[in-house]
Amino acid sequence: MKRTSLFPSLALVTALSISLTGCLAGEDASVTSPAGEDQSATELTIDFATYNPLSLVIKDQAWLEEELTDDGVDVTWVQSAGSNKANEALRAGAVDVGSTAGSAALLARSNGSPIRTIDIYSQPEWSALVTVDGTGIDSIEDLRGASIAATKGTDPYFFLIQALESAGVDPSEVTVENLQHADGWAALNNGSVDAWAGLDPIMASAEQEGAELFYRNIDFNTYGFLNATEDFLTSSPELAQTVVNAYEKARQWAGENPEETARILAEEAGIDVGLARTVIIERTNLDVDPVPGEAQRLVLEKVGPNFVETGDVSSQESIDEALETLFDDSFATNAEPDAIEASS
Repeated sequence: MKRTSLFPSLALVTALSISLTGCLAGEDASVTSPAGEDQSATELTIDFATYNPLSLVIKDQAWLEEELTDDGVDVTWVQSAGSNKANEALRAGAVDVGSTAGSAALLARSNGSPIRTIDIYSQPEWSALVTVDGTGIDSIEDLRGASIAATKGTDPYFFLIQALESAGVDPSEVTVENLQHADGWAALNNGSVDAWAGLDPIMASAEQEGAELFYRNIDFNTYGFLNATEDFLTSSPELAQTVVNAYEKARQWAGENPEETARILAEEAGIDVGLARTVIIERTNLDVDPVPGEAQRLVLEKVGPNFVETGDVSSQESIDEALETLFDDSFATNAEPDAIEASS
């Protein structure tokens, strides 16, 4: 029998979340190109996230600190617990560079957030629909009348919406509990919800504890997008280029050191290294073209109409405009990973 009562979720990731608020000055942010000289930048604020392995490598290796300290630039790392938190931070100006799923970046840009995507960090299978024994859920169709934990504004949420529509289940036939990713797993584990739209590496840990990934579809996962605020790109283009250079150095390093990359993820996420290895080696493709372009556009063109149908974006025109202005391919195109000196 399905368990549909909702109890207070466990606040397991208070330390992981960043409480950020802020207003956007103007919904119709102008698009600018990263031209000109840096205007005496003294600080870089950049996020790291367990769903973004390259950010963990860069932070662990301290490449940005080594590269920028002599230039008088302080590097501040801020953890993003989910794409929605990264978007909040970018919109509030609390970070210069933040990592999200492609769907979340499109959602933010469609709603006026002044961000641009400057690098593609991965092509992951990081989302799936998850349940546990006793819920009576074996398929998407079984979700009718069920309660599902999902973090709105993130890839798992849009994965859920696409999965429901693929099975002919109207989103109005389910109850979505808007919980941060780790809280969603806690809610499923304690019986507060019937299913969870999961995200790795939390999902891999849940699977080890007995959770079942009852629906997977890599085509419903969007790419990992590295985004920056337009103000940052305009005022500090050389600094932005250094960040992308570091990302491409990290891509090379992770490809050469998959076991060490898994170790870094395991330490940061607090999970078993075997689970981290599953996430890195089996569910994450880091060997992708870093230049944002047609491959990502095709995926987002499929996801975009869902935003309008669910009321997350007011019109398809907003989606179309965002798709035309979201990508800035100049930094990834000009990336020089060898410009970053690897740690000894």
